[in-house]
Amino acid sequence: MLNRCISLLCAEHLVCMASRLPAFANMTLAVKRELCAVMLLTVVDKAGTVIHHDSEELDSWSVVLNGTAEIRQRDGNRIEIGPGEVYGIGSNMECKIMQGVMKTKTDDYQFVSVMRTDFCRILSRVEESTEREEENGSVVLVREHRVLDRSGTRKGHVVVKASPDRLLRHLVEDRSSADPSFPEDLLLTYRVFVPSPMYLASRLLQWFQNEKQLREKVTRIILLWVNNHFEDFEDDPAMTDILEKFESLLEQENMGGHLRLLAIAIDAKTSKRVLTLARPSRHEPLSFTLMITIEGTFVAAVEENGRAERIGLRRGDQVGVASAELAGN
Repeated sequence: MLNRCISLLCAEHLVCMASRLPAFANMTLAVKRELCAVMLLTVVDKAGTVIHHDSEELDSWSVVLNGTAEIRQRDGNRIEIGPGEVYGIGSNMECKIMQGVMKTKTDDYQFVSVMRTDFCRILSRVEESTEREEENGSVVLVREHRVLDRSGTRKGHVVVKASPDRLLRHLVEDRSSADPSFPEDLLLTYRVFVPSPMYLASRLLQWFQNEKQLREKVTRIILLWVNNHFEDFEDDPAMTDILEKFESLLEQENMGGHLRLLAIAIDAKTSKRVLTLARPSRHEPLSFTLMITIEGTFVAAVEENGRAERIGLRRGDQVGVASAELAGN
């Protein structure tokens, strides 16, 4: 067997690899980093090598990285252990006694281990720095107190785990400088845990209408969303309707400055499109109406489920001179 100290290897590579293994699934990045920093990597070249003897005390937390091992128990039963699986001390942090003989079944068997003292120290410290929020007996949000820079002067609580609804609510809560990128991160990843963009957008409008103290925050989040991910709105008629409703709400609340910022953001993100509307005859009514202003010609309304809506014409679209002619078939 060949043992190597992880510090001599690429620690970041190991953290990345660990993140894909079931054994590390419920651990935060900070815990993974700390464990990887004290790990010992063991490589067993040949199949059939004994790793642990019967009745041997297991005083480390071990995870298989590559290959397969087999535990032949005293009663003759055999248990296979493969990549990502854990053996040794458990969450109670007590040493265990090997019940049988453990041998490698494949060549190039690799596993990492963390000594019990290090494992207990790391998990105990994490537990002390963790805050949990419960609703109806279930944990809905977990915060971890972290050092946020190398100097150790910036510290704060960062959300590391939460239910989908609690994560969305955290968007509009008071935030310290501990996690300033939370809104950007959530808007980038929300599709993983939220049923649809409409679900998030509807919640934001709900908060805007029902909780006056949240209006500024909701407005900033929607502006950020439009600026960073306009495609969520551009290709979805229902989401376009949400934006129109939000514009109306801003007008009602006399938030003219925010309304102008929203208009600027939408204008900057809107792309030119060429649409062809085919009609059976020139006499068939158009399924949209136009509004002519000093700034140009705009689509004032689009008939629901009409031809114009089906080809992608939307309320607020500016019509260019070259595209203002509608040809019939």
